[in-house]
Amino acid sequence: MKLSMIEKALFCFIGTFWFVWGINLIGDTVVQAGPLKTAVFKAVAETAKPAAGAAADTAKSAPGALAMLATADAAAGKKAFKKCKACHSSEKGGKHKVGPNLWDTVGRAKAGAPGYQFSGALKGLGGTWAYQDLDGFLADPKGFAKGTKMGFRGVKKAKDRAAIIVYLRSLSHQPKPLP
Repeated sequence: MKLSMIEKALFCFIGTFWFVWGINLIGDTVVQAGPLKTAVFKAVAETAKPAAGAAADTAKSAPGALAMLATADAAAGKKAFKKCKACHSSEKGGKHKVGPNLWDTVGRAKAGAPGYQFSGALKGLGGTWAYQDLDGFLADPKGFAKGTKMGFRGVKKAKDRAAIIVYLRSLSHQPKPLP
């Protein structure tokens, strides 16, 4: 007796259905799940932020660094800046590395280092590097400018960010006044 293709397909479908149903029945019998008394994972909802609003929101979420600028130590900032030197130079007239030269960054136009090809994310921000912007960018580069080429995750400690900002401020013949 020969089975037709339709009968074979129908048999496979029914056999698969019984197999899945049987595994489900066995699994429900062996493992009896109940409601959890405490949450295993904390739910975090992230909403998409427009590029212009991301700068202000990031700076607000990283409080403290701006308030510490007056007491921050440029020498400590130079020490903290060592991790930045892998990608950035800081000497006047220094060559760009993976990232742009950071001489005279405070007050300079965003995406304004001549001869460096910035990402569209930074080009689209506009404005200049104010202290609040530097704080937000150093805290979370990808959150501040979504799509930036900078792969660094950010400086989480406000004290370290303040020191780096004061150090960056010192990299100029005419440092900008503190806020």
